[in-house]
Amino acid sequence: MTEQQLKILLGKKILVTGGAGFIGSNLCEVLLNHNIKIVCLDNFSTGKQTNIAPFLNNDNFKLIEGDIRNLDDCHKACVDIDYVLHQAALGSVPRSINDPITTNDVNVSGFLNMLVAARDAGVKRFIYAASSSTYGDHKALPKVEDTIGKPLSPYAITKYVNELYADIFYSTYKLDTIGLRYFNVFGKRQDPNGAYAAVIPKFVQQFVSHESPVINGDGSYSRDFTYIDNVVQMNINALTVDNKEALNTVYNVAYGERTTLIELATLLKEYLSEFDSVIGNIEIKHRDNRIGDIPHSLASIDKAKQLLNYNPKYNISSGLKEAVNWYWKNLK
Repeated sequence: MTEQQLKILLGKKILVTGGAGFIGSNLCEVLLNHNIKIVCLDNFSTGKQTNIAPFLNNDNFKLIEGDIRNLDDCHKACVDIDYVLHQAALGSVPRSINDPITTNDVNVSGFLNMLVAARDAGVKRFIYAASSSTYGDHKALPKVEDTIGKPLSPYAITKYVNELYADIFYSTYKLDTIGLRYFNVFGKRQDPNGAYAAVIPKFVQQFVSHESPVINGDGSYSRDFTYIDNVVQMNINALTVDNKEALNTVYNVAYGERTTLIELATLLKEYLSEFDSVIGNIEIKHRDNRIGDIPHSLASIDKAKQLLNYNPKYNISSGLKEAVNWYWKNLK
């Protein structure tokens, strides 16, 4: 993203749903740092007050505590909004397996509410968080946007349904949308606590606490881990692109390299041991694979490079170093 792109957004008002969450709060921070007006809609079910505390005294920031499952809240949040960055969702494959109804209520019904509210408010563009889980059981690597398989979890179904609804809202109501299929995003403000914590902050917290991280399976499963700053760049590119061919489609958001879980744990151990030498001697343990997990994930980012001028700056190594520095300061 460039200063010129951010200047395009000056004077515009952007709604960030789930703005108190991990990705949402990072988006809010970058946009606010460039004097762009932000409305944050969050019910704090997974988002945190601490994530947005630095923004509350900013005149360009408005918080609406509400739930995307409530259509009135969605309409209220969309008043005078130019663009929507829809990040609100219930993530986690295991959570969706344990409670498919709530996952569907938030991710499908809530998503539809937001589309309706955006349509009714005359929003110019609706950018939404899609998911690499949509590729399901499709085995070919790298993952290319127009070829998917069968979903492997209720969560994956909900994210695919989002894409179908977005497509219908363009063809029926001419609401411009862009879906961003996130691949294993990590970085500052990602919560290490709770049963459904993402693997990187969870491993970091375990190492910092001198506990052994536990890998599901033998560690050979691999992911295209994507640092948060790459994701912020992609969202801003999607907001500001003026090529009509780039709209009303979906894009992979990743770095385009895959890292095994054992490689990931080893890198974290190495980087954290620079702060605490004891961590270098901590054993990495293993247990059975989880239901619904895909073995390997790797994105093609050619489409995003071509149509959205995507140029990710952080690979797994440089991203982990940034994340580890942040966690070391904030987990102590």
